[in-house]
Amino acid sequence: MPLVVAKFGGTSVANFSAMQNCAKIVVNNPDIRVVVVSAASGVTNRLVELTQPRVTDEDRSRIRSEITQIHHEILSHIDAPALVIETLENNHQRIEFLSEALVLDRSKIIIDELLSLGEQCSSLLFTEVMKLHTQQATLFDVRNVMVTDSQFGKANPDIEAIAEQVTTLMAPKINECVFVTQGFIGRDLDGRTTTLGRGGSDFSAALLAEALDSHSLEIWTDVAGIYTTDPRLVETARPISEISFDEAAEMATFGAKVLHPATILPAVRQDIQVFVGSSKAPEAGGTWIRKNAESRPLYRAVAMRREQTLLNLFSLNMLHAQGFLAEIFAILAKHKISVDLITTSEVNVSLTLDKLGSDSDEKELLSSALMDDLAKNCTVEVEKDLALIAVIGNDIPNQSGVMHSVFEALTDFNVRMTSQGASKHNLCILVDRKDADQVVQVLHQQLFDNVA
Repeated sequence: MPLVVAKFGGTSVANFSAMQNCAKIVVNNPDIRVVVVSAASGVTNRLVELTQPRVTDEDRSRIRSEITQIHHEILSHIDAPALVIETLENNHQRIEFLSEALVLDRSKIIIDELLSLGEQCSSLLFTEVMKLHTQQATLFDVRNVMVTDSQFGKANPDIEAIAEQVTTLMAPKINECVFVTQGFIGRDLDGRTTTLGRGGSDFSAALLAEALDSHSLEIWTDVAGIYTTDPRLVETARPISEISFDEAAEMATFGAKVLHPATILPAVRQDIQVFVGSSKAPEAGGTWIRKNAESRPLYRAVAMRREQTLLNLFSLNMLHAQGFLAEIFAILAKHKISVDLITTSEVNVSLTLDKLGSDSDEKELLSSALMDDLAKNCTVEVEKDLALIAVIGNDIPNQSGVMHSVFEALTDFNVRMTSQGASKHNLCILVDRKDADQVVQVLHQQLFDNVA
């Protein structure tokens, strides 16, 4: 029997009605043996609010009340056993305790445990919704198998340990029950709760699919698959029925929100096909992501990442010298900053910083310590309020006319930086944030709508 792992995002488990839709998807496909859920929509955002240093007692009380209300709305439709009600209440009390503990101790250990409670609550409730449809549903604590290091906030999974634990604790019962478990969270070797980073529920599901040697991984969200661009920005955006792993990885990296960038990695390693569809309208179909897609068009999609930061570094020491870039990258590595795009000239280097790949929150991305270290080697200028637009496709560097088509569409816009050639699957441009939406629209029109 082909084994399927299904992951449901926050909007898919936002309330009882949404959970009912998901339960029907699972029941209608007997191959689904593992279900991974995110926190109910809005819960993780509120838990993140509770971790902020300036949150007041009044704010804490309001936020906790809002989280409780979301969960109690779902609970009100379920004749839940006393143990389930007690567990939910204990989780809410734990949220209260941990949020107050952060006033005195801003430990990442506490923050991770607090953030994990969203998934713990949603999985508990979704298991009960599943039991309305099938008695096979079994709540499973993913921390028993999701072994990670102790990098709290962005923990790294131990692939071999996960496979060993899954083989021992899940695989023997995989045909007897449907496991309902949590995304986003894990446990280090000392038994402490960790998180895989924001959006890590997709990653969790892919890791479980890899460990179980699954036939496929289904990602259920609020969008019917992957589109040629964000349909909220461009009315003529088209759904894509099939896409390659390489193209999907590029789209995920450059801002397509239907996938977490790391999700593709376990799927590629194990050659697991991935389906992306809408839990609100499963009949609408979706997008299959496979190792090899039948069609490989020159242009597949236009993706966007907002809030980009550009560093401009100037130093005469670069002129006909060796080692300057090595020093700069050593500094960035020291501060755990990931570089995205880079262009160079004789005495200048311009590079964009990748928040997803950096071990820093938004406010600490350009810390004073980082800037001081860079200033010892060069003059530093910082540009913000930028957006990165990526044209995703196939064999882009080897096709004539690509740059002409792109820049013909961008005649009325200032392009701050370009990057093309490093990957055969993308062409990237950096523009002012205020122009970003319109740039996506004109590019889509030029590359997709104007094509016969």
